[in-house]
Amino acid sequence: MKKNKFIPRDISWLSFNARVLQEANDKTVPLKDRIRFLGIFSNNLDEFFRVRVATLKRMIEFGAKKKLNMHREADPHAVLDAIQLIVLKQQSEFDRIWMHICDELQQQHIFLTDEKHLDKDQQEYVKQYFIERVRSNIIPLLIEDLPELPYLREKSIFLGVVMSNVSQAYAQKFALIEVPSRVLGRFVILPERDGNKYIILLEDVIRFSLPYIFSYFNYERYDAHIFKITKDAEIDMDTDLSTNFVQKIEKGLKNRRKGKPTRFIYDKEMNSSLLEYLIQRLHLTRRDNIIPGGRIHNFRHFMDFPDVFPAQGKRAVQPFTHPALQHRVRVTEAVLEKDIMLYFPYHTFNTITDLLREAAIEPDVVSIKITAYRLAEHSTIVNALINAARNGKQVTVVLELRARFNEEANLAWKERLEVEGVKVLVGLPNLKVHAKICVIKRRDHKRIQEYGFVSTGNLNEKTSNVYVDFCLLTANRSIMTDINRIFRYLENPKTEAPLRACKTLLVAPTTIRQQLMHLIDKEIKLAKSRKKAAITLKLNSLSDEKLILKLYEAAHAGVKLYLIIRGIYSVKFEGSKTKNNVTAISIVDQFLEHARLYSFRNGGKEKMYLSSADWMVRNLDHRVEAAVPINDPDLQQELKEIIDIQLSDNVKARILDDELSNEYVPAVQGEKKIRSQLEIYKYLLQKATARKAVPIEKLQAVSDKLQVESK
Repeated sequence: MKKNKFIPRDISWLSFNARVLQEANDKTVPLKDRIRFLGIFSNNLDEFFRVRVATLKRMIEFGAKKKLNMHREADPHAVLDAIQLIVLKQQSEFDRIWMHICDELQQQHIFLTDEKHLDKDQQEYVKQYFIERVRSNIIPLLIEDLPELPYLREKSIFLGVVMSNVSQAYAQKFALIEVPSRVLGRFVILPERDGNKYIILLEDVIRFSLPYIFSYFNYERYDAHIFKITKDAEIDMDTDLSTNFVQKIEKGLKNRRKGKPTRFIYDKEMNSSLLEYLIQRLHLTRRDNIIPGGRIHNFRHFMDFPDVFPAQGKRAVQPFTHPALQHRVRVTEAVLEKDIMLYFPYHTFNTITDLLREAAIEPDVVSIKITAYRLAEHSTIVNALINAARNGKQVTVVLELRARFNEEANLAWKERLEVEGVKVLVGLPNLKVHAKICVIKRRDHKRIQEYGFVSTGNLNEKTSNVYVDFCLLTANRSIMTDINRIFRYLENPKTEAPLRACKTLLVAPTTIRQQLMHLIDKEIKLAKSRKKAAITLKLNSLSDEKLILKLYEAAHAGVKLYLIIRGIYSVKFEGSKTKNNVTAISIVDQFLEHARLYSFRNGGKEKMYLSSADWMVRNLDHRVEAAVPINDPDLQQELKEIIDIQLSDNVKARILDDELSNEYVPAVQGEKKIRSQLEIYKYLLQKATARKAVPIEKLQAVSDKLQVESK
């Protein structure tokens, strides 16, 4: 039998989510953040079942394994079975961690109570809250009387209710209530008592009120348990030639409601008759991931757990203005002088908004072209673009309507932008536009100047506070020329000629794969000539088989590989000689590592790129992506030092290996503990304060304070 050369991407992804769970279990992490990590773990798993498990099921159903870019050596049946086992183990670990966190909450005089443990005053408060806020937002359904189960909304939780009398235990009646957390939130804070803080979940408010809700039936006993369903989230695009691309998206969103279940989670204490009834009516089978759990589901809401904790002061990392902009009135002037590299969330995202605001009001600016993938709910970026259009600028926004789970929001943005006179392009039918690029054109006397940016992350001021991303602000002519070529293609995608004409940017889906192969081959050639050769990759995911095979070849030839991979890592290096040339880690910490960097030693003349593209088939072959070279020696040096800090992490770095063990990088006895996110912030802060001639003692005081606050 042929030996498997790759870790299946879905199994590897579950290993990443296990690293998130490790953060929830880390007692050095503040309790509020540990609860948030439980929420992130749960939200991640929801999306995994909606997308990846759904894809595996489609592969089995349609028998199209190779067409869906799954690893050729991974049998989807076997992967699904493995997923079931791993998820059950992780759920058990999740429950254990949550139990300990509840104990720690009580030590801080914070109590998550339920309907069975309310005193008289709390009962009265819950009763009034139900009458005033909840009652009008619920619709109880007697499901036995319905010919079919109603549509069960994704991301919602439901109470399955069993009503009975003590004297007639078998004369049961079933009902269903959707918990209205979308409208009311999940948490109800009860009045404090004796210095103790109490929180009750919305579903427990409803449980307490069941005798009132169903008073008409005169039942004596009410048994209610939570369940939730995860469904296939793929948007099926129809082939109706009479509908345009936007109409296909809108129709696909409506059809998503009919997605097949991919997971059914229920309270393991649920009445067995109701459980059997639901499984039958939902047409579930053993392969549909029927997972017993605890009393609480939809833990993703716990990312927004109420802030009832003792005051912690300001968070350790406060975004600050890049030093090149600290004494500038206008961002534009600084960008026209020299390339500037922003590193979020350490540098403030306001710089991007300010750049666009300046362009919106500057008389000499002629046009703005920009791509948008995931925008903030109240987007300052959109406001700046609308103001530019109102001021007579030609504004073009490429809005990717298929940004997963942002489709409806982006359709709404499209309508608003078009009303304001912005030209909106909605992506391409066969390619997602994932590149984060912008070009601003202005008149300078008789000549035209162009400037803008290339980013690794979304133009989203909310996520910029928690996602680690690079953004290069530049007026480099060759970069701007290539960005214009990309927009030319997006405006008229009949031919790929504009993309193939790009000389400075690495562009997907046309040339990036070939160019990456060439760069790796060059390192292999150097290594075989006994010269120093090295490749550094910082990615979210590494799963592209062709590039992985090329990395195997490189490591075997003696190329040093330094891999910092946050999530999917499908690599299995074989042989001690090869493994000795590889350092592979994953960093999971307070912020989500989202930046992508490719670096090739190139015989000492480093080639370094920042990009929005991971090394995955979807990014390289099915998306419009851009990788921008970093040529400025100072910026290259800064990036090298940042990467060196990450490679030195011995607090939050895990070793990536074939066994998916997620062991922490060990700290050598007597060695300084390096938590890279904190050290990078201190490094950037020191560079920023150096211009102000801040006394070293003051800087050390800031550093010491950060160390204390991070514990």
